Parts: sequence; structure tokens; C-alpha cells
Amino acid sequence: MTVPDEYPFSPLEPKLPQEGSDEETIDESEELAGQRLCFRVGSNLKFRRLDKYLCGRFSHFSRTRLQKLIKEQGVNVNGRPAKPSCQLNPGDEIDLILPPRPMRELIPEDIPLDVLYEDDYMLVVNKQADLIVHPARGCKHGTLVNALVYHYQKLSQGTDPWRPGIVHRLDRNTTGVLVVAKDDTSHWKLSRQFADRLTKKTYLAIVHGTPPLRADCINQPLGVHPYIREKFSIRPDIGKEAVTIYEVLEAFRGYSLLKLDLKTGRTHQIRVHLSWLKHPIVADDLYGGKVVYPWQIEDRTPAPESPLIARTALHAWTLELTHPATGEPMKFEAPLPNDMQTFLEALRRHRSLSS
Repeated sequence: MTVPDEYPFSPLEPKLPQEGSDEETIDESEELAGQRLCFRVGSNLKFRRLDKYLCGRFSHFSRTRLQKLIKEQGVNVNGRPAKPSCQLNPGDEIDLILPPRPMRELIPEDIPLDVLYEDDYMLVVNKQADLIVHPARGCKHGTLVNALVYHYQKLSQGTDPWRPGIVHRLDRNTTGVLVVAKDDTSHWKLSRQFADRLTKKTYLAIVHGTPPLRADCINQPLGVHPYIREKFSIRPDIGKEAVTIYEVLEAFRGYSLLKLDLKTGRTHQIRVHLSWLKHPIVADDLYGGKVVYPWQIEDRTPAPESPLIARTALHAWTLELTHPATGEPMKFEAPLPNDMQTFLEALRRHRSLSS
């Protein structure tokens, strides 16, 4: 069987166009900027040198920019870093993350940041609740990116014009550790670690009820919900692999504190998996969690009170990765936010199983 030009060999990555020959350029190269791409070289080679070949395929990028990416070992050929002069053959497998596009104008905003770590290459912050990571349609202000461009002159150009420095994301109401790249080389090196699942992410969540097993692995594929656009769900038919390992750290009457290790990084993965387990996260109304009031925890008569926690009780606790410049293993930890800490103290006071 003839292998199509640009045939994607990794099911985890976006598909590239499969029509045309190697003489044609990829018009979508600007849209693919910042993404990890995996494809095979076709049979109609016009340029055998790797740098010239990539220039022909991705016309939106200059040869100088692509050569820099190759020299920094950002392009693999048949699973190994290659040189610009590498001679290609039909069927060779190429794996790269395209350079990010130039950053457009963003409005700096003086939003406070809780910085856990900083050097010339990256920044690690403890993201607060009710903060969207980057601007999107209908939301151009009040995001983490607006804060970053206010506080920092040096950021990587990001995977699109509205995401300078953003290597990975957290949901709006999820708190905790988030890493930001300060230059393009650090950006693609960090991005590759996330894409290759070389990072270790651990979360804490307060959920309704207590799972029957003290620890277990949830391996259920995730996909977009068939009827509700903003939701995800378990989709055995079309879903992507999603693996979450949980451990019960503390159990209370009606609630528990879980530690969660992610083996994959799908959108809403923890929230969907815990909902599927019938133990949704407290206050996660999208996936079945309920807001909890003091009178409920204290078993009192219902009263008009503010909830103990008004957002999804999920926290990105630790993140382990390799430093993009030094290669040193690093681990970052964000302390439990006040609202989750207050909720836990109320549970320990009024819902302890020992009492």
C-alpha cells in the first residue's frame, strides 16, 4: 500500500492534509504553529536536505527559523534528533513542533501573580481561582496572559498570538501549579515534555462521598459530549485514551479528599472521570457536583449562608518536569488554597469518621 505524503503515524496528534505531493506547501502551516506534528516523507522528494524540505512544506516559516529549531534538536527524524543537512528518504518519519507565530498586541493588566519559581527560561505560578489562562473569543481581558504581558517583557511567542508563554492550561476555577515559557526554545522543549507525557502532574480534589476502593486506576476514553458542546464525556467509540490514578487521602462522612495522578492530560479529565465514578468534585455543577453550605456540614437547620466553597474544589498540587535549559529534574508545589483548606477544616471538625 502506498503511504500518503504527510501520513500521520501518531494517533495523538492532529492530522495533516493527505493530498498533494512534496512539491506543494502546507497552506495551513500558520494554523499548525505551536502544535506537535508527526508525518512520513512522501515519494516525490524535491529537497532531500531536512531544512530545505521543511521550508518547502511549511512556507509560512523562514529557513533561518526552521534551521534554528533543527539545531536545537527540535526535529526528530526516525525517532532521533537530526541536523539541518540530514538527507531524507521516502518513508522517513518526521516529528516536530513548529515555531510559534508572532505575537499580536495584547492589553497588559495589573493582575497579581503568585510566583513559585522564576529564572531566565521559565516562570512557575500558583494560579488563583476564577482566572482564565488566555484570551479567547468573547474574553479578551482579565486573563493570566494579560497579567503576564504586564509583569514580564520576555515571554515565548506562544502557540498562537493570544497565548504567549502558555505551555499548558488549567480550567478557570482550578488553582495551582502552571509553568510559563520565557523564550521560544524553552517553549518547544517544555511542550514536548507534556506531549511525550514526561511530566508528572498531581492534583488534590474534594469529592462527594468516598470511593469503595482506597486507590484505583480509571482508564476511560474521553471525547466531546454528544449533545452539550461545553462538556466532555466517556466515549468508548471515538474517545481518546485518558488515565487517572486516584488515592483517598482522607475520608469523612459524605466527602473525601483525593490525590490524583494524571497519566494523560485530556480536557476536563479529572472532572469527567470522578463524575463517572459517581463521586463528582464538590461545587462542579457541570459534572454533577453540588455547592456545600456550612449548615449542611454541621447538620443544622437550613439557613441563608454563603457556601463553604463557591468553585470546583480542584487544585493542581505538584508538577514535575525537566528544566528546558539545564536538563535538571524539578518539582514545584502549590499550597492548598484558602477556600479548600477552610472546607477541609470544617470537614475535620464536623464530619470526622473517628467522632
